[in-house]
Amino acid sequence: MTGINPMLLIDFYKAVHAEMLPEKITKSVSYFTPRMSRVNRWDNVVMFGLQGFVKKYLIDYFNKEFFERDFEEVISDYRRIMDAALGKNAYKIEKIEKLHKLGYLPIEIVSLPEGSLVPMHVPMFGITNTHPEFAWLPQSLESLISAESWHPMIAATVGYTYRQIVNYYYDKTCDDSVCRAKALGAFDFRGEECTESAIKAGAGWCLSFLNTATVPTIPYLEKYYNCDCTKEPVAYGSPSTEHSVMCSNFAVDGDEITLLRRLLTEIYPETSFSAVLDSYDYWNVIDNILPQLKDEIMAHKGCMLMRGDSGECVDVVTKTVFKLWEEFGGTINSKGYKVLDPHVKAIYGDSITVQRCEEIYKILEENGFACSNVALGVGSFSMQCIEEDGVLKPFTRDTFSSCIKATYCEIDNIPYPIFKNPKDGGFKKSQKGCCIVTRDNDGKYSFTDGHNWNEAENNPENCLVPIFKDGQMLREQGLQDIRQVLHNGNF
Repeated sequence: MTGINPMLLIDFYKAVHAEMLPEKITKSVSYFTPRMSRVNRWDNVVMFGLQGFVKKYLIDYFNKEFFERDFEEVISDYRRIMDAALGKNAYKIEKIEKLHKLGYLPIEIVSLPEGSLVPMHVPMFGITNTHPEFAWLPQSLESLISAESWHPMIAATVGYTYRQIVNYYYDKTCDDSVCRAKALGAFDFRGEECTESAIKAGAGWCLSFLNTATVPTIPYLEKYYNCDCTKEPVAYGSPSTEHSVMCSNFAVDGDEITLLRRLLTEIYPETSFSAVLDSYDYWNVIDNILPQLKDEIMAHKGCMLMRGDSGECVDVVTKTVFKLWEEFGGTINSKGYKVLDPHVKAIYGDSITVQRCEEIYKILEENGFACSNVALGVGSFSMQCIEEDGVLKPFTRDTFSSCIKATYCEIDNIPYPIFKNPKDGGFKKSQKGCCIVTRDNDGKYSFTDGHNWNEAENNPENCLVPIFKDGQMLREQGLQDIRQVLHNGNF
């Protein structure tokens, strides 16, 4: 069974633009740019996902579903859809026929390194044609590129935001040797728009953290970002109960202590695990059942994480830490903060927001506890929206007004800078001509425009470097490299 012809992965109007462009046009250049931020705390966006997109769609998908398919099959499929939806006289098929006969995608992409923090208005990557008969192609790919690009970048930015919160509070309350990349985990799979969205959001999250519940994120990163989970830290999961486990055992045992004892002594005697404890009475478990299991907990060769899943999460998880200290004790670290005995820890599932994360850490700090005493879970809410000043701001392409705009063309060998500058458009003003992006001594990106393609491509200081050309990857990054770019070598 074949998939959708990739030349049909467009908005309908893209099918007719080739005929509308100026005659004798031989080159066009477009840039993907975050034009403004609708989130107050964000003035940069993490560059991520382009390599995965290029490998999956511009190489694998185009080869399998276009260039390697029978010519007549591809053309008749395209014609059937367009005739029915646009009308036979609205478009021309010749450009699609020429592309198939060419046998490769005549496109070049230049890009900033993935993992870069990119300010508003700075182009993240550019796309141009490499064959003079296909100047229509870069903008024809716009819809596909845009649809596949904006959410992984937002997810990576979300992860980076949480990591900055972790860094701030761990600097104050935790020994420097404590792993920060395991402080939070993502539990967003079931709440994403679809499986593909969940996988790519998980990949963006894993630029800043190691813990995720989304298993297919690992093979995605291995395939497209050159890593191997058997040889290096890619992503980790953890054994955990859920309510179906707790409630079904309660139905048989008539209590909760039987399963918890079995988890500690029979199922996971040497493995850390978390147990959701609020199926009936969370505080009864914490106050009355855990003391009865103290011997088993202290003999356990792992850590048991006590998980609340209802009530006010900030209150539940911080009070759990205080209760565990009273019952199990612990030590004082090098910075003077209390660290629970390594056999116990508090965890809260997927209800954490950036505000709740900051509040939990602040309460722990104010009460003399290291923030590493809790593990926190981030759910789909954080991958889909953010709350600021009591207002929910859902994530869309317009969160950063991310767009691909044509800024340069060559017609009859003459370069033309092109641009849009709406009188009342504000942030919608585009670059003009080709762009050169540079970094200052502090690592911040800025750009100049108004160049021709040769000037921009051959400028040694231009951070927009070729990564893909004529169906082939020219430059790749591994996951570990991207992490180090994003975290300045301190992942």
